[in-house]
Amino acid sequence: MNYNEIKQIYFQICEYHKKYLKKYGVKLPKLKDADGKYTRNALVLVYLARFYPNTVLIIKQDLTAFIRKFYPETNDVQQARHLEAQSGWFISAGGRDNVHVKKSGEYRLERPYPNFKGHRIETTGNWEDIKQQYGNRCATCGSEENKKNIHYPNTITKLQKLHIDPFKPLTSGNIIPQCQKCNRAHRDFWVFDERGRTRSIAKPSIIKKCNEKVKRSIYKILYNEFKGQNPNERQICE
Repeated sequence: MNYNEIKQIYFQICEYHKKYLKKYGVKLPKLKDADGKYTRNALVLVYLARFYPNTVLIIKQDLTAFIRKFYPETNDVQQARHLEAQSGWFISAGGRDNVHVKKSGEYRLERPYPNFKGHRIETTGNWEDIKQQYGNRCATCGSEENKKNIHYPNTITKLQKLHIDPFKPLTSGNIIPQCQKCNRAHRDFWVFDERGRTRSIAKPSIIKKCNEKVKRSIYKILYNEFKGQNPNERQICE
């Protein structure tokens, strides 16, 4: 792939991004950095989009070999996963639970246009807009509003506002929709991400719900981290 081809494909990506993806908060990587070098993220995206809209499977070894032409010291390319998880691009990575790409070490840029519902959600305070961005479904269990709950078929789903981070106010950028069943069950115990997945504990009291083995494992982790210091003494020191 020569420089002209890279630019041509990147500009095509820019057009799709501007028309379909930008409004959903999907992040477009810069083609070049401050030193005029192609960025790794842009190169990976270009390589994945070479034959778009006829997307094809890309083997990680081939992707790595391509990146090494610009960054010879590269040992392992992780940008495809980063573009998917951190920037919102619809990139399938091989694995047992992926219905499109089965083999580990393979990637494919999927064809989301024009109905892309990305992982990045635009910051908005409009509750109806937020629900629409999630397809009017619970971000955690996927139950659709005003239809039977997936796990409780005798219950009609009602979407409620959930704190992404309970430590922050229920304002723009900190809201995802959750059905009444999931919302009631979690009760601000967790910090979520934009996909409705838990990423950390918000209320320490959740530990009381764990069995003895888990409690001891948590205690061991914290004991080692704080070097056996009395928690009351630590609070005084802080």
